[in-house]
Amino acid sequence: MRLRTVIATATAALAAATSLTAAGPAAATPDSGAANACSPSVSIDRFSDALDKTTYDGTFVGNFSALAVDRDGSIAALEDRSSLFGLDAKTLQPKSVVRLADEKGAALDSEGLVIDRDGTRLITSETEPSIRRYSVDGRILDRLPVPSSLLVAPAGRATSNQTFEGLTLLPGGHTLLASMENAISGDSTTIVRFQTWTRTKGDHFRLAAQYAYPLDSGLGVPEVQATPDGRLLVLERGFTSGVGNTVRLYLADPRHATDTSGIENLTGQDGVRLIRKTLLTDIVNCPSLGATAKQPQPNPLLDNIEGMAITGYSKGRLKVLLVSDDNQNAAQTTRFYYLRVRI
Repeated sequence: MRLRTVIATATAALAAATSLTAAGPAAATPDSGAANACSPSVSIDRFSDALDKTTYDGTFVGNFSALAVDRDGSIAALEDRSSLFGLDAKTLQPKSVVRLADEKGAALDSEGLVIDRDGTRLITSETEPSIRRYSVDGRILDRLPVPSSLLVAPAGRATSNQTFEGLTLLPGGHTLLASMENAISGDSTTIVRFQTWTRTKGDHFRLAAQYAYPLDSGLGVPEVQATPDGRLLVLERGFTSGVGNTVRLYLADPRHATDTSGIENLTGQDGVRLIRKTLLTDIVNCPSLGATAKQPQPNPLLDNIEGMAITGYSKGRLKVLLVSDDNQNAAQTTRFYYLRVRI
């Protein structure tokens, strides 16, 4: 979502991306160790501003809303104005760009991204909201069903620009999960719905269970990624003018949560088991690593972090790549963050 105030599935692909490094004059590579700790569970290796306010093949590079590891180990970077970039995993430099559109040729508010097992792209748009399957060259191949309650009003109960932000495939590739950014009308403002689909023949998806995620007050969910053990990494984010961004990373477990697809209003009532979450870190507590901010921030490292991908995994430790959405705004930065996360 553009903040208006001023603003994988293949194991081989994950393995190929474990050697990611930052590049460019704005990259920072501090010494490893306790000085890099954001919390007991999370440390930051480095960041890179190498792509900030750049262009590629006549297209602005920025507005990033989602990341994914492609089958060749490169990074697929989705921007919310209908372009999908291919980035070199080591240098971050763009190698390709594909323009996306809906069935009528109109632009998307493209937010969530999954590279499916056959290499096709599952991409959400907040406009309706929708999830479409695209070929590598940007042709629409399929469109998934969406529950009527999650559609933007007046068709449903969702608020425009606050719908499907995160998208991920659970381990095994049979279940797709999309996270709403904020609550729908009638639900508590601190409960958001996570919708799932089950894979059917021909790599189509049918609607499946829905779960309720407890949200920190004043924040929204811009991204969600499945961990190899079936849990979720969830980003929560907010912005306060004159103060800056809040970005928190949670480990969430949906495996024993109630299926809420048949519950009209979620108000924290008894008998509804919410997704359990555990705070991994608040990014404000990370070392700044010499980063600078173009507007007030509680930590100059912070910006409008919106995209996330798990790029490697070994013995309970994840390599996680984050990216901020600069909204093509001079007061914001396109910044990549390289984290190590223990789960």
